[in-house]
Amino acid sequence: MPQDPSVRAVGWARSLPISSGVKTARDWTRDHLAALGWQRTAPDTVDAVVLAVSELVTNAHVHAHSNAQLILTWDEKCLHVTVHDASTQLPEQRKASEGALGGRGLLLIDALADEWETRRCPRGKDVTACFQPPAPRQPAEE
Repeated sequence: MPQDPSVRAVGWARSLPISSGVKTARDWTRDHLAALGWQRTAPDTVDAVVLAVSELVTNAHVHAHSNAQLILTWDEKCLHVTVHDASTQLPEQRKASEGALGGRGLLLIDALADEWETRRCPRGKDVTACFQPPAPRQPAEE
């Protein structure tokens, strides 16, 4: 089937210095998902996206010791959440001990996102997670 050559997408980007804190990223993300109407139509997906943003930005700040660039792109099929940092070291899933306070971030991303990937860039790396909102419910037939 031929694909539509015109890609319809909307996106937002925000730089997040280490000093800005992760709450800024969560609030900014929630505001943009509200603009898409997801607060009303896909509140569970909004919560999953915001939690994933929190984890990814925290990883950039704590593990990469880097500012983070947060990019949200909605292409009408998937919300791509990308966090870029200055480290070229790809993240690795760790086996966290039962009492450990950290080490579960990528496991959480894996559980929340429909898919995710990492890739090196000339000046660091991108971690991108894809979220698909649930299909709209069809009205019940009488």
